Amino acid sequence: MLLTTTSTIEGHEIDRYLGIVSSEVVLGANAIKDMMAGFRDFFGGRSNSYERAFQETREAALRELEDRAKALGADAVVGVRLDFQTVGTGGMMMVGATGTAVKMK
Repeated sequence: MLLTTTSTIEGHEIDRYLGIVSSEVVLGANAIKDMMAGFRDFFGGRSNSYERAFQETREAALRELEDRAKALGADAVVGVRLDFQTVGTGGMMMVGATGTAVKMK
């Protein structure tokens, strides 16, 4: 299934719009990752553990978005948007994905 941030798919015609699909995935950051990120912040450099966590969470949100679109009989999802937010005060992060499920001709 094709997921795209654009509203059209070059070379293909949309037959039907099946509706908005969305997914949310929440990631809890544990104390060790927080401590290691603190060291990186203090000494400089990138936080590989956080980058991996962001990547895994983003990929999970997109997989869930695709699954929900498939359940509607979609061939693709257009206009995909990703949103990153912190949730609560405990260091949890949410990745939300939305888009429009479509059936192609």
